[in-house]
Amino acid sequence: MEDALSLLLSLGAAAFFGGLIGLERELHREWAGLRTHMLVALGSALFVLIGVEMMGPTQADLSRIIQGIAAGIGFIGAGTILKLPDHLAVKGLTTAASIWLVAAVGAACGARLYLLAGVSAVMSVTILHAVRKLEIHLPSGSRHDSLGTMGEPERHSGPTELTSHDTKTEPANEDEKA
Repeated sequence: MEDALSLLLSLGAAAFFGGLIGLERELHREWAGLRTHMLVALGSALFVLIGVEMMGPTQADLSRIIQGIAAGIGFIGAGTILKLPDHLAVKGLTTAASIWLVAAVGAACGARLYLLAGVSAVMSVTILHAVRKLEIHLPSGSRHDSLGTMGEPERHSGPTELTSHDTKTEPANEDEKA
């Protein structure tokens, strides 16, 4: 019974701390919100718990599990990053970073490092919220605007039109030259 409570505490803490970070993202209408962050944290905790329960808490095994989580979560994070073609812009980097961080928080819960997970979650929410407020007061060239253009001027005001200097003018292979 005590073991089951310990597992529930790890999973519950992961979902709770992931939810704290996800709530901040949800309230600001970011692409990945409450559910995504909770599920990523829960999944990371579950992977760690499975490894610990199956193999025992050896450092080498735990390290490999955490490496797999860190690498694998990059695919989800990469899916939140968008290159805007009409602007010198990349959008979604903060959301990707928050997903990566929440995976680490979930892994910490799975390893039963609750203080580390809780402090990290509170720090991340503080950073996401406070720095957003601080960025309002920074010069436009040093902060991200709503399009994520980092203060760069727009390249095109209308639909994108390709010109001869925008495209490759030489044929790509011998068949196209003929």
